[in-house]
Amino acid sequence: MLPLILGYGIDMIIGDPQGFPHPVRLIGNFISFMERNLRRGCRNEEDERKAGMILWFSAVGASFIVPLAILLIASRISGTLALIVESIMCYYILATKSLKDESMKVYLSLKDNNLQEARRNLSYIVGRDVDKLDEGAIARAAVETVAENTSDGVIAPMLYILIGGAPLGFMYKAVNTLDSMVGYKNKRYINMGRFSAIADDVANYIPARLSAYIMVAAAFILNMDYRKALEIYRRDRYNHKSPNSAHTEAVSAGALNIMLGGDNYYGGVLVPKPSIGDPDREVEAEDIRRVNRLMNAASILCLFIGIVIKIIVR
Repeated sequence: MLPLILGYGIDMIIGDPQGFPHPVRLIGNFISFMERNLRRGCRNEEDERKAGMILWFSAVGASFIVPLAILLIASRISGTLALIVESIMCYYILATKSLKDESMKVYLSLKDNNLQEARRNLSYIVGRDVDKLDEGAIARAAVETVAENTSDGVIAPMLYILIGGAPLGFMYKAVNTLDSMVGYKNKRYINMGRFSAIADDVANYIPARLSAYIMVAAAFILNMDYRKALEIYRRDRYNHKSPNSAHTEAVSAGALNIMLGGDNYYGGVLVPKPSIGDPDREVEAEDIRRVNRLMNAASILCLFIGIVIKIIVR
């Protein structure tokens, strides 16, 4: 628990270091390197599917073994050194402050009535087209990003660290990174990325659902509409093409009494999507602050629950 607590504390204070090599970026570079080399031997769709499996096992295996080896070496030198090293690893795995900071840049731009800057800041954290979004659509996109990544970037990594320490946390980040890089249903990745996409769904199946209930509890603590959060979660948790993505979005929509989801443009193409939540009111810039409060409360609650469970188990 101590490395996770210290890593979480460092993340909340510092956030992602700018201009410094990040392990997750190194994982991404490794994935790109492996993909380029594996594609050279692909002659048909079957070869691409096999290459995709090799890519997945290579990236995930390396992401687990390398941190484990570093920690074993550090522990042989000193228990204190191992604690410091694993705390730093946990800090790199979590993305609580960076997620908040990037979304708050959108919030501050909206508060300054600078839609052009808000769109530019939003483009760094979403994949949809942002050029024609109005203030409400910009705020909605930022809220959706924070809500969805509360599971992927914060609570799910915590859960894996609680189970298997920093090595398992990095293993999860590799699974997540593989899906974000190759898990697409387009011509290039429909075969090579299939295994990565399925594996990501499996890895996030339980964390997404646990994250949702933790967020409902956090909404109660923050005096938000936790009853509506639970109601919308039960009703709309599958209103997404991914089996996991809508869970935390549904809780957030209910807790804030807003509607998320809906159609969006990607690369100039309109992609129909179901809505999540009820349009009790229009989405506004302040909702970005509110969803960040919900994310922070949920992360602290998850950490507290982990400590309690560890104490009981011991």
